[in-house]
Amino acid sequence: MTSAAIVRYHELLTDEVAAESQQQLDEGMARHGLFFGERPLCTVLRPRFLAPAQYRAMQQRAAVVLRAFDRAYQVAMSNDRVRAQFRLVDWEERLVHVHPRFRDASPTSRLDAFFTQGDGDAGLKFTEYNAETPAGAGFNDVLTEMFFGFAVMRRFMRRYNVLPLPARPGVMHALLNAYAQFAGSARKRPNVGILDWREVPTAREFTIFQEFFASHGIPCVIGDPRECEYADGRLTVGGAPIDLIYKRVLLSELVERCGEESAVIRAVKDGAACMVNPFQCKILHKKASLAVLSDERNAQFFTADERQAIDEHIPFTRVVEERTTKKGGAEIDLIPFTLANRETLVLKPNDEYGGKGIVLGWEVDDAEWESSLAVAIAEPYIVQERIQLPTEPYPNYVDGAVQILDRMVDTAPFCFDGAYVAGCMTRIGTTSLLNVTAGGGSNVPTFLVEQR
Repeated sequence: MTSAAIVRYHELLTDEVAAESQQQLDEGMARHGLFFGERPLCTVLRPRFLAPAQYRAMQQRAAVVLRAFDRAYQVAMSNDRVRAQFRLVDWEERLVHVHPRFRDASPTSRLDAFFTQGDGDAGLKFTEYNAETPAGAGFNDVLTEMFFGFAVMRRFMRRYNVLPLPARPGVMHALLNAYAQFAGSARKRPNVGILDWREVPTAREFTIFQEFFASHGIPCVIGDPRECEYADGRLTVGGAPIDLIYKRVLLSELVERCGEESAVIRAVKDGAACMVNPFQCKILHKKASLAVLSDERNAQFFTADERQAIDEHIPFTRVVEERTTKKGGAEIDLIPFTLANRETLVLKPNDEYGGKGIVLGWEVDDAEWESSLAVAIAEPYIVQERIQLPTEPYPNYVDGAVQILDRMVDTAPFCFDGAYVAGCMTRIGTTSLLNVTAGGGSNVPTFLVEQR
């Protein structure tokens, strides 16, 4: 149990110690540029604590769920009917058939999860799968290093072992593993290009990774896709060659702004550059992927242990459409059921990020829910069962004193090679939509903790 560790940490966080720790936080955030736009990335003085057994259980259960996602992807690539369940748009349907020359659809990804009760894997629910451009690994690792230096942590570590969960090595290894498959016997140390729009609020994380790659002898440039050029079989940005694209730009935005004949897309289609994550990531990134896993129509594609993990860890999720389906073994008419059960359901657009378009049924009235459902029927949306969000107390230093408030907590493990978890991002907030991009909440580093 981590509750005793939390109590001890808060006991040590006297007003005097908190003032020193807050100063270290403020100075560290400024020194490392840890801001999302103009908002500080972290606003509290305690990291997230996980028990080692709890983290191991999450790794083990996530591995089975990731295997199920991979199975759904493999079936979708060979079965038009199954692939249609993901609701790809026309350009996505064209590009997913461009083979990336490595196996995994999403070498780097991130699950969004909640421990709704207890330790171990009790109540563990996976609600989304960010299989395209999972952010946060670099920010997470720098925050981790900062928190180790806090005044309160010096005292806390006299009684507790505190173990970090770094995520940057997993990103690096997944990128290099994909490139090794791509290049085969001709592989060399690749020139990495981190590509995204220059104006995005996460740009500081790109330089964090550039510095990390450089510390391992990997050359890396940061560029805007609009500034890339492709000529004579070579992709470049600012004159620097790119062999391996660490793609942070969203494919939908890339196609919308630059078109399917952009330099980046042409280079990848021609096999002149390796891109992680590849075009195929769009299949599993769709929120409909959770519906594909949990839909009774697809049960035959999964092994017994995969079906068990899906039943235990993925809440009821369906693409919004006129149909009958099963929930808890009973047959339901999906649209009337969704309309009548607002308090227990969430509507989510099939391919958005940062909380855009999400409608929490218990936070709107009947009229707004009915209107939102009409939109969901007309556009690709999913409906998902509400889960009970866990809470934990977190301290702030305000007006010279410590204030401890309960905050909702999500658990976002980083996943690599579509197979394993290494590292974990935690987001906390006072509202049900736990998303820093959406304008609220705070990131905190995650540590394994156990008494010495």
